[in-house]
Amino acid sequence: MRWRTILLQYCFLWVSCLLTALEAVPIDIDKTKVQNTQPVESSKIEPPIQTRKSFRSITLFLNLKDTGLYYDEYLKQVIDVLETDKHFREKLQKADIEEIKSGRLSKELDLVSHHVRTKLDELKRQEIGRLRMLIKAKLDSMQDVVMDHQALLKQFDHLNHMNPDKFESTDLDMLIKAATSDLEHYDKTRHEEFKKYEMMKEHERREYLKTLNEEKRKEEESKFQEMKKKHEDHPKVNHPGSKDQLKEVWEETDGLDPNDFDPKTFFKLHDVNSDGFLDEQELEALFTKELEKVYDPKNEEDDMVEMEEERLRMREHVMNEVDTNRDRLVTLEEFLKATEKKEFLEPDSWETLDQQQFFTEEELKEYENMITLQENELKKKADDLQKQKEELQRQHDQLEAQKQEYNQAVQQLEQKKLQQGIAPSGPNGELKFEPRM
Repeated sequence: MRWRTILLQYCFLWVSCLLTALEAVPIDIDKTKVQNTQPVESSKIEPPIQTRKSFRSITLFLNLKDTGLYYDEYLKQVIDVLETDKHFREKLQKADIEEIKSGRLSKELDLVSHHVRTKLDELKRQEIGRLRMLIKAKLDSMQDVVMDHQALLKQFDHLNHMNPDKFESTDLDMLIKAATSDLEHYDKTRHEEFKKYEMMKEHERREYLKTLNEEKRKEEESKFQEMKKKHEDHPKVNHPGSKDQLKEVWEETDGLDPNDFDPKTFFKLHDVNSDGFLDEQELEALFTKELEKVYDPKNEEDDMVEMEEERLRMREHVMNEVDTNRDRLVTLEEFLKATEKKEFLEPDSWETLDQQQFFTEEELKEYENMITLQENELKKKADDLQKQKEELQRQHDQLEAQKQEYNQAVQQLEQKKLQQGIAPSGPNGELKFEPRM
């Protein structure tokens, strides 16, 4: 497809880490029927909830299947190592999210144990090595690009490349700020990528129509409108986070009597990891029943990419309504307060994606112009590479011809020597001994 070719333009270095993949659909679990019977190893016991609370707001989105963060594993490992230090763990218990974001907590790194510092140094060296391999792989795939590896390392803002062997307070500060910034722009970036996806889909549809005759084109247009109408014909979708929506989950997913609906019990049932919070993934799992009213993977007219965008917008809406301290975690107190609001009992109707317009004709035209420019640039590069290939082939053929002429000349010379009774020479001109018969 044409859009896959166009995306090659963005494959330079870290751009391959942008948000192009979507997380898998979370699976709702009936906690009334499932028990955890696996023993917990003492070496894998999690730190207290209070210890992990502050960092959870920065790292919770790493629990998603695919966030686009190219340093997520490095961030997880650094946090796990830091939490093994008693002094740092005590500071975490008292720190709030703003203190972590500002970098003040990073100064405490100087007081952690030597053993922890050694582990952090090793993690940083591994991350530097990984980034260098990433850079090398990207440059090797782009033959016409010549850049300095060290200069490219400067553009990774989650670590200090000036000291590749030591993990310092600057590294922790840069890592937290980079993750925080990515988290804050996560939803916005996803919406922008989805908009591009919709424009590309419409662009390809129109380009396909141009290849058809008038009769076929009318048939395709009629089919498109029919599928669109079929997709829009679905049951009412409850407002995300409303009492009606939660009661539906309570009844159909949890298998409980809707007349016994209790917000506190509901919260504990859907706090999957029992950490005292509803994080983004746990919230998104609550919307599966609503999404199933609109989307079915078996239906040709239902786009699963759009379903995940719908899920994202539902979660984002509930977070904006319930998460009062904006730490991207919903506490039991925040949840219960939200259930007391008028909006919880009498919500407005929810506008699904099929009722919205994602782009204007002007925006689509601008996008298509951008695609045309990119295609022209790629075509020019392809033509240049083809010319280089032809020139290299010409030089190769020329060398092969010269080599063949040289071998023929050597053979003729050897034959002449044999006719004159002169012993043949070796490859370097030395005489070869041949006994007389």
